[in-house]
Amino acid sequence: MHLVNTFIILLVVATLVAALSRRIRIPYTIALVSVGLALGAIGNIPAPPLNKELLFAVFLPGLLFEAAYHLKADEFWRNKLAIISLAVPGVVVAIALTALLVLGAASAGWLPSVGWRSALLFASLIAATDPVAVVALFRELGVARRLQVLVEGESLLNDGTAVVIFTIALAVAEGGTAVTPAPLHLIGQFLLMAGGGVAVGMITALGVTWCMRRVDDPATEITLTMIAAYGSFALAESLGVSGVIATVCAGMVCGSYAERMAMSSSTRDAVVGFWSYVSFMLNSIVFLLLGLQIHLPALVHDWLAIVLSYLAVTIGRAIMIFGVSALLRPTRERIPGGWQALLVIGGLRGALSMVLALSLPPGTPARDQIVTITFGVVAVSILLQGSATAIVAARMVRRSGSEIGEANPQVA
Repeated sequence: MHLVNTFIILLVVATLVAALSRRIRIPYTIALVSVGLALGAIGNIPAPPLNKELLFAVFLPGLLFEAAYHLKADEFWRNKLAIISLAVPGVVVAIALTALLVLGAASAGWLPSVGWRSALLFASLIAATDPVAVVALFRELGVARRLQVLVEGESLLNDGTAVVIFTIALAVAEGGTAVTPAPLHLIGQFLLMAGGGVAVGMITALGVTWCMRRVDDPATEITLTMIAAYGSFALAESLGVSGVIATVCAGMVCGSYAERMAMSSSTRDAVVGFWSYVSFMLNSIVFLLLGLQIHLPALVHDWLAIVLSYLAVTIGRAIMIFGVSALLRPTRERIPGGWQALLVIGGLRGALSMVLALSLPPGTPARDQIVTITFGVVAVSILLQGSATAIVAARMVRRSGSEIGEANPQVA
């Protein structure tokens, strides 16, 4: 009953926040985190801990599947070079730059002394971006569809890239200072985990599609999409490959192939409506829990380390975005200059980073520092960058002839 009561309270709060945020016109996720922080300071809601088991078993597969379901394969394919460049090599570069900046700040005495393994752990767990608030804002403002596709596609894939690199970095850190794995070995591990996730996701989704073609019942087919979402994640994790990438692939296949080949129009409407509600419910609860997990006194105590780490993360992402954009300039998938700043400030960090930080084993070097700094960076990212993104995007859309306003929002 304790968990049931907490769940009901969170749903009531989420409903009230949703209605209020629309009335006062602020991004929903920013309002949720702010309310969560206030409730956490009051301390009257005994919320369950936002741990890795809860996020990976309940929240992450559903959120990833719903987002990937709406990212159609043709839109992804038209922007494949830009999305993959940002989400795979781009994230690797951003992680390396962030780790180097953290190490440099530590060497200068501005941050507590950390080793390269701890810096790499922090850089990899903070690399995943959360597009929920940004994509919802872009849709509301009528931002070009291609920019929405870039933000959502990059975030879906960089979640997988960041989790894979974090898993490898954690294994290296647990191996001790004497263990320095060869680069080829690390690359092989990355390709195995990522490629295995793709294979599991596609096989699961194709199997679900085969079953859908033999039934014509919306309730059964909705259940099959749930199996695709949560089953692909669980199967991939049990095989030691990336569950995040598996669920993203399953969602894209179901949204682009199964929807067209195996669903009637009534079933498509039912599936979209079901997953829209699931996304709203999961996002509402996870962002409230995120706010409840953050303890303001600890953040105030370590404010300098949080600010410097936030700057390192933001600078690393900015260099990556502008660098990738420069490389894409001669291609058909070039990123307009006006979009690049929005891609930088729109790279909000969210619950995944916090959960990865909490999942660090107790004996991990500098664990407490990493957890506190991660919570602080996530809070600053959502509250500061989320608000800045809303202001900048609205201003650029209003401005006559802006690169965002020129593009048809319906064209990817």
